[in-house]
Amino acid sequence: MGRHSARGRTAPEEARPSDGTVPVPAPGTGRRRKPQGHPGHREPPARPHPDETAATDDHLPRPGETGARDEEGAAPARTRRVSRPLILAGAAAAAVTAVLAVVVGGPATGGGATHDEGAAGHGPAGHAAPGAASRSDQRPTPDTSPARLDYDQAMAKAYPLDPKLALDGTFRTVPGHDPAPGHGTVLRYRVDVEDGLPLDGALFAQAVQRTLNDDRSWAHGGTRTFERVSGGHPDFVITLASPGTTAQWCAKSGLDTLDENVSCDSAATDRVMINAYRWAQGAATYGPGRMHMYRQMLINHEVGHRLGHNHEKCPAQGALAPVMMQQTKFLTLDGVTCKPNPWPYPAS
Repeated sequence: MGRHSARGRTAPEEARPSDGTVPVPAPGTGRRRKPQGHPGHREPPARPHPDETAATDDHLPRPGETGARDEEGAAPARTRRVSRPLILAGAAAAAVTAVLAVVVGGPATGGGATHDEGAAGHGPAGHAAPGAASRSDQRPTPDTSPARLDYDQAMAKAYPLDPKLALDGTFRTVPGHDPAPGHGTVLRYRVDVEDGLPLDGALFAQAVQRTLNDDRSWAHGGTRTFERVSGGHPDFVITLASPGTTAQWCAKSGLDTLDENVSCDSAATDRVMINAYRWAQGAATYGPGRMHMYRQMLINHEVGHRLGHNHEKCPAQGALAPVMMQQTKFLTLDGVTCKPNPWPYPAS
């Protein structure tokens, strides 16, 4: 339907936009109303430029309001009214427009980044907005620290060490106490590790205690048991030392370990010397897949000397090597080859 003026006439259809808003003529093009027969009637002044007054419905008189007065105070001949249906239609259109802007463009502030902006928190220039975190910052940081090895894994692993390493010969005692778990004669020992060795002294001490008190070892049959101490007067000191320091201590008992970088029981002293190179790298006779076994053999062999046992030969082809055989150097002697064996009493 057409819009009704104050006197009931229908406004032309072309003056009414389809979106429900009230048109405002451009400056200088507004229609002039003809005088209504009053001799003293004056034409209303031209509308101000849009820069001076915004041409919106908010500046139109509301129903029931008095029209604006001219410069001399005379009221205009007619008050412009806008019907309520058109006002409501205009407000509804504005609300729909605002909703579409939010849905299509996202919130004006505090919203996420659009696809054109790339990573969250970055503006058009690619710089992070102040206080905004990138998506990578929001992800949990994976734990890249190496997994801790258990005893068996650590004993099966080889460790790098220079075969010609020679440290200054100072030792530190591995702290702690491991009570004797068995029966029979109690033998007390201390564990020393040379300062500067890149090896785990606690692992070494644990290996000595476990190995010696295994029933396949020198504690077999309950004849003796081994107790680790860190003070007092032990029966002997099991010492993990660099190849150079091992050679010095073995030489005190007339033994030469430099030729094949081996270990020894320095019987003239209280030290059973374990060559750190052999502890770290093993021997070709056992290979890389038997590191744990080789370390058990190394402990049992040298402590066996401390207990009074001498070197032995391979008894038969294909038999297990006696623990007192020099297995670091060879498994074949006089044409007879034995299998690697770390225990004095392997059948147990």
